Amino acid sequence: MKKILSAMFVCLSISLSAQTVKEVVNEGIRYCESTYPYQGGILVANFGTAELNPLNTEGKGYIAFYKDGKTQVMVPADGNLSAPKGMFIRQDYLYVCDVNKIVVYHLTDKAEKPKVITLPEGNLFVNDLAADGNYLYASVTNTDRIFRLDISNPAQPGQPEEWLQISGPNGLLIRDGMMYVASYPADGVTKEANVIYRIDNLKQPVARKLTEVTGQYDGIAFSSDGKSLIVTNWTPAQLSRIDLASGKMSPLSLKLEQPLIGPADITVKDGFIYIPDLPNSRVVVVKESCCCKSHEGNCAVL
Repeated sequence: MKKILSAMFVCLSISLSAQTVKEVVNEGIRYCESTYPYQGGILVANFGTAELNPLNTEGKGYIAFYKDGKTQVMVPADGNLSAPKGMFIRQDYLYVCDVNKIVVYHLTDKAEKPKVITLPEGNLFVNDLAADGNYLYASVTNTDRIFRLDISNPAQPGQPEEWLQISGPNGLLIRDGMMYVASYPADGVTKEANVIYRIDNLKQPVARKLTEVTGQYDGIAFSSDGKSLIVTNWTPAQLSRIDLASGKMSPLSLKLEQPLIGPADITVKDGFIYIPDLPNSRVVVVKESCCCKSHEGNCAVL
């Protein structure tokens, strides 16, 4: 009994004391909604506005690049981006979600004019992107729709077509022909339908609840070992881990002097989680870990 209690005490001590943040990035950041891995660093999508408005049309949005403690502007404010959100890269073409559109930049040929793909009228809250083969999928939170477009030629993408209706689609994630969707209520009122969904067959899409825990979910990424999902939630503002085998959700603790307010579109890369805290204009970088692998549910962020 003493050995069992000692093991439990050690595991609890680790989970309580070892929840530290690696770094907080705020230089060159202004209302950051999304992160995306690129050339050993991270792209960060910024609104660049004086006030936080995810549906603004001011044209001040820009994309920053963070690596090795330094931040530089990758895509300057050129009037095409106002509230840039989810991103995706195919063959050096950067696709960026924005208000009622997707903007495509050629990262290695800055002289090439950006291509603007407009979605049908009313689809304002274009939120995230994920691809499977030659199809790119785009979530639109305010109209409960996911669109897809052909990107077999990344320089000349096809027009978006409606693919699936699902409540408040926000973050998208695809692996092995399976899609995961984080649901966020566009009106700010959490409902039973605002959960994490799984779509098993992209050719015949049917959305099924992966978990029954409701929230205002935004970012979604695979854990480093691929066995779990890491998701962000605005209410309460936190990260959680979802075990893909059991569907069990476990909150992850963060030790921050200034708590998260709006954790958005995260990236998990090289054992670290990059969390854009949108209202706080910062990216919080934490190490992904598990305090005691033999005790399911005791996972923590270090």
